[in-house]
Amino acid sequence: MTTAPNQSQPYRVNHFINGAISESAEARFADIYNPAYGTVQGQVALGGASDVERAVAAAAKAFPAWSNTPPLTRARVLMSYLQLLQQHTDEFAEMLTREHGKTLADAKGEIARGIEVVEFAIGIPQLLKGEFSDQIARGIDACSMRQSLGVVAGITPFNFPVMVPMWMFPIAIACGNTFILKPSERDPSPSLLHAKLLKQAGLPDGVFNVIQGDKTVVDALLDHSEVQAISFVGSTPIAQAIYARGCANGKRVQALGGAKNHMVVMPDADIDMAVDALLGAAYGSAGERCMAISVAVAVGDVADKLVAALAARVRSLKVKDGMEADAEMGPVITKAAKQRIEMLIGEGEAQGATLVVDGRNFKVSGREDGYFLGGSLFDNVQPDMSIYLEEIFGPVLCVLRTPDMVSALELINNHEYGNGVAVFTRDGGTAREFVRQVQVGMVGVNVPLPVPMAFHSFGGWKRSLFGDHHIYGPEGVRFNTRVKAVMQRWPDSASKGAEFSFPQMK
Repeated sequence: MTTAPNQSQPYRVNHFINGAISESAEARFADIYNPAYGTVQGQVALGGASDVERAVAAAAKAFPAWSNTPPLTRARVLMSYLQLLQQHTDEFAEMLTREHGKTLADAKGEIARGIEVVEFAIGIPQLLKGEFSDQIARGIDACSMRQSLGVVAGITPFNFPVMVPMWMFPIAIACGNTFILKPSERDPSPSLLHAKLLKQAGLPDGVFNVIQGDKTVVDALLDHSEVQAISFVGSTPIAQAIYARGCANGKRVQALGGAKNHMVVMPDADIDMAVDALLGAAYGSAGERCMAISVAVAVGDVADKLVAALAARVRSLKVKDGMEADAEMGPVITKAAKQRIEMLIGEGEAQGATLVVDGRNFKVSGREDGYFLGGSLFDNVQPDMSIYLEEIFGPVLCVLRTPDMVSALELINNHEYGNGVAVFTRDGGTAREFVRQVQVGMVGVNVPLPVPMAFHSFGGWKRSLFGDHHIYGPEGVRFNTRVKAVMQRWPDSASKGAEFSFPQMK
């Protein structure tokens, strides 16, 4: 087995079941690569149905006691976990950079945004309150309460292996559920660090479990009768398939899919501000973000100035190993991802788009086998081109030109995805009209990545989200609980006798 120069001994990532590291019952493993070197640095177990069965059994056994634990007690466990997260930020960040490739600064930003969800989850007791109505009829009171679901599961993507799981399990656990995490097999190590810290924080065994694996594990979770709900973040085809199969099995499902996020630059926009925003939003994390801006819509006569300013900045991006302090962009996750991105760049060129900056054939000294791409910039992209229609998920920015905001809105609203969008303008009326008319779930005004804070909720529209609930925030609480309505009457001295008509409240 070949290893990267900075990895002396290959490591193995296993499951975490019922409070302990657990080896797989399956004899299947996948390689874990260091994207900066293009070499194997470890192996991850690929679980099977029997591993899922063990995890579900542990979670189901832990559920009665955990759901009956007072919400404040549950919150205090998460408070201890929050303190441990803050102490281990550097460890998480280095893990992220080694297995994903993103820069250390970007990794620390991911962790910070995940921590915000834990901070929100600590306050969930306030949101678990029900409602009460006195004397809705003579001698009858009514109330409602929110109760936990049972065993719930999260299936998370490679691009945010620390943050996206934290969109799910802190909320689920705070609401009284037990949780099974199926992380990406490409960068699985952070999942076990989460498990270790949760146990150290005092979380009872079985409340949080990790099953490493691939589609076999996903299918087993979707089909298991004791799994009550599934949260998923990933590509649209997989999101749709998970939603359909989970719902067919009677589960509650939230499945976040793909994106093609636009940023509209109006003629009155601050060009320097817009260029800075596009650089970070398009090329940060090598474009491997579901909120990345992959399309700049240049309105009116702003296009030439915008493209000229962008081209110079894209060519000067500092692309290198994410472990280096001054890196602005690291490698993409796998060799296959790099090849797909290069193929799409070639298609864009063949279909007639102007390739202003070509990021293919990019090499980093000392990391020649790494999965590096330079930033690519297209101009004169048309709506029927594959680079516009498909989610590239790489460091490629497409510029489309439109004559006015009406046509820009039409372009965005006609796209199958509706995850995130931004408009850059100095005009409040333009911004307000854009926000009201655009058919996208998350909108930024002079903010390129409108990722909501943890006390709001995250989610797109159209084929970017399958299900009725957005993720984390108040919507996360609703997803992870169900409402029970209660009517109560206490016996009095005089019996009224049997009533055979439908009850009326008088």
